[in-house]
Amino acid sequence: MPENDIGVNNNLEEHDFFDTVLSREDIWQRLQKTQRAVIIYGTGNGADKVLNELDRLNVRVHGVMASDDFVRGQRFRGYTVQKLSEVGQQYPNPIILIAFGTQRREVMSQILSIAEKHTVLCADVPVYGDHIFNRRFCLEHLSELRQAYHLLSDELSRQTYCNVIRFKLTGELHYLTESFSAKDEAFINLMKLNDHESYLDLGAYRGDTIDELLHYTDGHYQHITALEPDRKTFLKLKEHTAWLTERQLFNMGIWDHDTDLKFNASQGRGSSIASSGSESLPVTTIDTLYRKRKVSYIKMDVEGAEEKAITGGKAVIVRDKPKLNIALYHRSEDIFSIPLLLHSLVPDYSFYIRQHPHIPAWDLNLYCTLQT
Repeated sequence: MPENDIGVNNNLEEHDFFDTVLSREDIWQRLQKTQRAVIIYGTGNGADKVLNELDRLNVRVHGVMASDDFVRGQRFRGYTVQKLSEVGQQYPNPIILIAFGTQRREVMSQILSIAEKHTVLCADVPVYGDHIFNRRFCLEHLSELRQAYHLLSDELSRQTYCNVIRFKLTGELHYLTESFSAKDEAFINLMKLNDHESYLDLGAYRGDTIDELLHYTDGHYQHITALEPDRKTFLKLKEHTAWLTERQLFNMGIWDHDTDLKFNASQGRGSSIASSGSESLPVTTIDTLYRKRKVSYIKMDVEGAEEKAITGGKAVIVRDKPKLNIALYHRSEDIFSIPLLLHSLVPDYSFYIRQHPHIPAWDLNLYCTLQT
């Protein structure tokens, strides 16, 4: 059994699960106690957040590493970025702390290969927001975590929910990889999209999730409305979907009321509404977009603004009860707050959680459909 493995069986009752998982130290407490060298793997925004938290906890970081083909003698936060081979020569038994995100199969395979030879943990820090998903956070929100668990409609969702929490608390990769499921399973078994969907794509990026819709409906649909806030990406979205009929595209963001907000467009796919943003962005609401028409399917991946989007779409969601596909990983509280909010609006929804392949748990999705 791996060091600090919480050793919880998937068949435990919910009460036993939370009691057991919260009785053990979390990854941050473990790193505070370790005598081994701590090496950060990654040099991006995630690594910045991890280093900030370790600094706050007075955990000494011994070095920073990156993939061998990435290292070119650069420095990051005062550290010379090293190769794994260099780290191994200097520190024979390090803890390697993953501090970046990837869904590329070859990169995930490389990480898991390293984990076969070294102790590899993954620090879960929120993409947005300031709340670290640690033991203290779970204890503060234990009631909500339990309530959200009881909303889940199938065993795979409950196992995924528990394993993602285990992963977030311990940093142990096997909990995450054991939860991976293909999108085909979710779309074919749960969403069951048909050839007359009225589709709202919030955070459409370059059109990949429009392609996803067309794939599962054999190219048929009633209408597509897509919002993409980043101007450069929006132009690529327009070009990519130019051949489609019955579609509307808006270079806008989604929010809980109609206004203009500051927007940070420097993060590519992760560009988001931010008080420090240098651009002005018009934002609208689901209720505004669909006041006079119906929507049957909404996909929502809006960089931490998911709750705002739901709040601004309460009337339409209650009226139309559309199928929902919502990113559940941007903020630490999303895993419980979003299901609870939606349940308060539409008690008849069935709730499903799926973790699609990604390290860390940045492709955790909530799927909502009406009970059948």
